[in-house]
Formats: sequence, C-alpha cells, structure tokens
Amino acid sequence: MSNFIQIFLFLALGLLLQRIKQFPTHLYKVLNKVVLYVCLPAITLYHIPKIKWSNELLFPILSGWIGFLLALVFFHFLGRRLGWSNKLIGCLILTAGLCNSSFLGYPIIEALFGKKGLETAILVDQPGTFVVVSTLGVFVAAFYSKGSADALSILKKIILFPPFITFLVACLLNVLQYDLDTNVQSVLVKVGSLVTPLALLSVGLQLTFDRKSQHWQFLRLGLFFRLVVVPFVILVLYVFILKQHSEAVKITIMEMAMAPMITGAILASTYGLKPRLSSMMIGFGIPISFITLTIWYWILSLI
Repeated sequence: MSNFIQIFLFLALGLLLQRIKQFPTHLYKVLNKVVLYVCLPAITLYHIPKIKWSNELLFPILSGWIGFLLALVFFHFLGRRLGWSNKLIGCLILTAGLCNSSFLGYPIIEALFGKKGLETAILVDQPGTFVVVSTLGVFVAAFYSKGSADALSILKKIILFPPFITFLVACLLNVLQYDLDTNVQSVLVKVGSLVTPLALLSVGLQLTFDRKSQHWQFLRLGLFFRLVVVPFVILVLYVFILKQHSEAVKITIMEMAMAPMITGAILASTYGLKPRLSSMMIGFGIPISFITLTIWYWILSLI
C-alpha cells in the first residue's frame, strides 16, 4: 500500500509545484537525467548479477521485446498512413510500447503473487523492458526526433547510453558469477529507490489537464494499445498458441498489462517527442491501469 501512496503523492506534488510561480518547473529536465544516468544504472547493477538463467526465462524476457515491436510496427505504419508527425509517432511507440514493469510492476506483483513472483517480474523488467528502452528505445527516440536514420549517430547514442553500459557490466558480472560487495549493494539499493519519487515528480511537473488539448484522441489510442492490446497479444501467444500455463506466464501477462513505462516517457520528453502527451500517458495511465489490471487478474484466474 505504501508504494501506491508514494505513486500518487509524488504525482500530486509535481502538479502542486507547477502552480507555484517561483518554482523552476523546468527542473524536470534535471530530474530526468538523474533518473536515466544515476538511479536506473544502480538498479541494474544490483539485480542483474543475481539472475539464474534457464530456457524458461525466455518467456518473461521476450514479452517486453514483443510488446515494443508491436508498438513500433503499429504506430509507425498507422502514423505514416494518417500523416502524423515523427514526434507524435515516436512518443506513442515509446509510451505505449513499454510497460511499467518495475515502479508499478514490482509492488503489484509482490502483492498479488508474493515475493516469489518478483523473480519473474525482474526478468520482465531488467533483461526485458529495461534493455529494450536502453537499445531500441534510444534508437526510436533518436530516429523520430531527427526524422532521419543516421545509423552511426544512433549507434553511438545507444553504446554511450549510461544505463546500457551498466547493463553490459552487470551481464559480465553475472557470467563471471561475481556479485558486488554488500556495502556497495546497499548504496545501489538506496540510489535505485530514488527512481520512483524522482520520476513521478518529473511527470507531475509536466502533466497538464487541458480539456482542449489536441492529445486526447492519441492518449485514448495509446492507453488502449498499452493496457488492452499488448497483454491480449501476449495472452494469446503464450497461453493459447504456445500452451504455457505456469504462474510465471501469468505474472508476465500481468506485467505486460501495466501502465506505460516512466523511463520511456522520460526518454520521449528528453528527446522532445511530445512531452505533454508522454506525461499524460503516465498521469492517466497509472490510475486507469488499476482498473484494467483488476480485470486482467480476474481473466487469468479463469485460465
């Protein structure tokens, strides 16, 4: 319950600070960089070295890649057909294609499936959605912000993206079966715990509720894709086609039904891909997802 209170508290705080004229609302740009370059790498270095690999882990890991590629194909071709701007297409791919598998996913999965369920949640998040946002996500952000494919420049952005570098280091530690000193791990946990409050405060500072906004139709489409279409595709693929009925698969589907990823929204905002729409996807997606997650949990209980 404390995690849910924290989510709404920092979103509300960001909205409140917007109304204080003396407060520098552009502070969200600094918060975005702290989250991307400091907090997320800390989480990676803590969790990845501890993962024990097996073939069954491919189902939760691949789900994040499948969801993102679906969004990439769907919004790219739909956007091109309807004449959308590159920035709009890129924003929807990043926000509707990535699930909030950690900030929301961890506490919700632990509440529904216990601490054992966190092992699957971490797999969906770290080698799954987190690596997606660090690679394909950066590619999409760079490509749609420029509107052209400068392969060398985009590759450079991916390779030099701090969370991606730390992911590679963490994978090396995993292969070598080496974990960091307990004192270092303690620091990483504390730094990583700042992700949720800082990210949500950043979203709150950017979130607006303009009824005349041109983004409402795109918000509805993006959230429908994120909260309904993606988990439905994973459900059909894993359960009905591949005949997988394990608890890990159910947890994976629940993770895919989470609200848009905060990191994806921050990445979109950082690259100038419709910052207001990306914030709306988070601000509206989180409370709405509590309703849709309840429905998905009921559906999965019948399988």
